[in-house]
Amino acid sequence: MIYCKLLNEDDMNIDEFIKKIEEEFDDLEAGKLKPQSEFRKELEWNSINALIMISLIDTEFDIQVTADDLRKSITVNDLFKVIISKIG
Repeated sequence: MIYCKLLNEDDMNIDEFIKKIEEEFDDLEAGKLKPQSEFRKELEWNSINALIMISLIDTEFDIQVTADDLRKSITVNDLFKVIISKIG
């Protein structure tokens, strides 16, 4: 399912966001990622994974995040909050 900018915070669920991340990153064990997980540590962060995450968010949520948004986000929940803040 592709989300669009018409969604609001109540429509979005962090568990759905986590599921999308787990589906996108094959090396990530399902169920391992939690809202408080530091996604860069869990994903063995590199520039390719950063681009994959930016693309995932753009494709699934129609939200553009920047490399700076990723740098400022430590946990999955931090990144989710960035997405929520850009819905509008």
